[in-house]
Amino acid sequence: MPAVPKHKTTSRRKKNRRALTFAAPALFHLVPCPECGEMVRPYHVCRNCGTYRRIKVLDVDKD
Repeated sequence: MPAVPKHKTTSRRKKNRRALTFAAPALFHLVPCPECGEMVRPYHVCRNCGTYRRIKVLDVDKD
């Protein structure tokens, strides 16, 4: 026989448990770009100067 819960899981407890995983805001970790100092996500191209690992990969218009 399978395991059977001893008590009913209330809707509030179920919603609180799900809120920790599904409704949590996705906050990005940011690091400074080594070329321009702008805060960017790690392992992503800098949108300010267009560099990735100190190599120019994009042409960015300076407006």
